[in-house]
Amino acid sequence: MGKTTVQKIFDAHRIDSPAEGVSILSLDRVFCHEITTPIALNDLVAIGKDRVFDPSKIKAVIDHVTPAKDSKTAEQGKTLRDWARRHNIPDFFDIGANGVCHAIFPEKGFVRPGFTVIMGDSHTCTHGAFGAFAAGVGTTDLEVGILKGVCSMRDPETIKININGKLPEGVYAKDVILYVIKMLTVNGATDRVIEFAGETVAAMSMESRMTLCNMAIEAGGTCGICYPDMVTVDYLWDFIKDEFASKEAALAEYSKFLPDADAVYEKVIDINVAELEPMVTFGYKPDQVKTVAEMTGTPVNQIYIGSCTNGRIEDLRVAASVLKGNKISPNVRAIVSPATPKIYKQALAEGIIEIFMEAGFCVTNPTCGACLGMSNGVLANGESCASTTNRNFNGRMGKGGMVHLMSPASAAATAIAGVITNSPLYKK
Repeated sequence: MGKTTVQKIFDAHRIDSPAEGVSILSLDRVFCHEITTPIALNDLVAIGKDRVFDPSKIKAVIDHVTPAKDSKTAEQGKTLRDWARRHNIPDFFDIGANGVCHAIFPEKGFVRPGFTVIMGDSHTCTHGAFGAFAAGVGTTDLEVGILKGVCSMRDPETIKININGKLPEGVYAKDVILYVIKMLTVNGATDRVIEFAGETVAAMSMESRMTLCNMAIEAGGTCGICYPDMVTVDYLWDFIKDEFASKEAALAEYSKFLPDADAVYEKVIDINVAELEPMVTFGYKPDQVKTVAEMTGTPVNQIYIGSCTNGRIEDLRVAASVLKGNKISPNVRAIVSPATPKIYKQALAEGIIEIFMEAGFCVTNPTCGACLGMSNGVLANGESCASTTNRNFNGRMGKGGMVHLMSPASAAATAIAGVITNSPLYKK
């Protein structure tokens, strides 16, 4: 019987099977940020186990509230900072060098096909875009990962979603994943891995694949996975070129993690996106999704472009192409946060930051802050935000606030109109 991608990754990393359906996996990477990791670090200190399994395999960043907004967040940053220095962790990204974790870690080449990755963050599934198994974990699993470099995982079933058809102009990966979540529901992939396959995914950039996998968790998925191909190799080449004689050799090595033709899936779903429209959420669950056309005219108070979902350079380019020569509505405020310093610098060099500023956007440093209502764009009670983020729970961006999730193109068009609307890039 053939195997899925995650089964092959588990086979390559399994060091024990203490119970049926449970695997102890060796870890290639443990990612850390200042919100969830300090709890684990303080506990390790308290029990006399202030150690790390391998400093080179741990990557850490201060990204959720940066710079610190109060004494509590300053203390969280200090805890992570002191720990990184204490254990000589080389890849620690402090204020000024930091970026959104799920953007900066792939940008630095830290994720490879076939890797196992954990982090105390639900959107760790983003990194499955590289053909890796990447999962968010709780404090205890994070502690064990930091200390021993292993993690206990249930052997997951896999749902395969074949996405085919050429995306219409003005329709993007964010629209695709919102449609998928609507179809699966928020519990439809619980404790499952989602394999994203098909010609549409194969034609996507790594940035777009990360958008797909980033929101697998919103359907309950443990991880979203895209197949490693030459797009993956090209993205990673500067980091792996000394390991392989050629790109073709790298692809041959990574292809061993492709699923077998006779792999067994819990279910296989086929989607044709040739007629897909821009999508947007309307309630307080990620599966409450309508077309933007159905929501046209809905007023908003704030627009936010950024996050680990849609704060990359291709996202900023699309939004800027809509905004160029236009001003935001006087009825809204608008914020953009490039996801990493590299993206910020690239946007500056391309004139994108100027376009945002001329349109009336507030441009902030890389941060996760607004996405989870911690800083840099918190909503007031009764306000709503057109956002390129990934979660629209009640109060997610501020107590009593509502979040409408959408693509950067739709968010930019909404900023100009002051109400939810399709972008001029969408050609029906």
